[in-house]
Amino acid sequence: MTVRAYAPASIGNFAAGFDLMGAAVAPLDGSLWGDVVAAETAAAPSLTVSGPYAAGMPADPWQNLVLRTFVLFREALREKAADCPPLAFHLEKNLPLRSGLGSSASSVVATLTACQALLGEPLSRSELYAVAGRAEALVSGAPHLDNVVPSLAGGLQLLVPGAGGPKARRLPWPEDLVLAMVSPVFELATEESRKVLPSSFALAEALAFAQNLAGFVHALASGDRELLRRCLRDVLAEPRRASLVPGFRAAQAAALEAGALGCTLSGSGPALFAVAESPGHGRIVRDALQGALQEAGLASEARLCGLDHLGARVLP
Repeated sequence: MTVRAYAPASIGNFAAGFDLMGAAVAPLDGSLWGDVVAAETAAAPSLTVSGPYAAGMPADPWQNLVLRTFVLFREALREKAADCPPLAFHLEKNLPLRSGLGSSASSVVATLTACQALLGEPLSRSELYAVAGRAEALVSGAPHLDNVVPSLAGGLQLLVPGAGGPKARRLPWPEDLVLAMVSPVFELATEESRKVLPSSFALAEALAFAQNLAGFVHALASGDRELLRRCLRDVLAEPRRASLVPGFRAAQAAALEAGALGCTLSGSGPALFAVAESPGHGRIVRDALQGALQEAGLASEARLCGLDHLGARVLP
């Protein structure tokens, strides 16, 4: 039996929640936007790759995140005294590398979802989160769950404290709002963008972050659109990462001038996202973002999106 699993693109941090919050996204046109991994039992582990971004994959399949994630999945099963047969994988690499769209998370999550489906769901959700976080750390230099959790579970997810492994809670999101997502033709590795961040933050910055994140969550719970506008911002990472993406500040200013509720980097960049109030408004904001990036010499691709509430799933 062959299983094909899909994992959607995602926005890490989602502005207010550095390393603590992220969203799975789906284009408004109904198309799939994420990696697909097919898996089947085999005599030995193997990997083949296709798709528009296959050329950027490592020549050695054992350096690919799919097989590296499979190794971590197999180790997690062994810790539970469970067997894991060899699996043959095929990756359809549909997300650009080092893009800020959760490309690595999509490969990781699609792999785990295919493994789970083939083997009867042997890992719990918390165990899956833990394995996915370890896999993400292989490419980003540090474990973070703000892409893998929403890609797995769907929606806008907030990581919360809990015993027995990572936990998350789905946050409400206004369905009328549209995400204008713009991806410059420019690569920025998460590991590199994390190097510009300090190992610790000043007390004033930590308090500002806590205040902003709490305000964001309250705005969603209460429907306070004006408070949401004030809190759709990144007070920790963006000030240090802005210079890594040519034209980012100009694009952000253009989006806000066009009436966007907020605009910042998607994850560690270089992709950007802005929040608009309707599809029509989203097109205006999208054009403003792309125009500013073009003036900075960066071509880009754009999509209007909502949240993907399903998260990772097995395809027919």
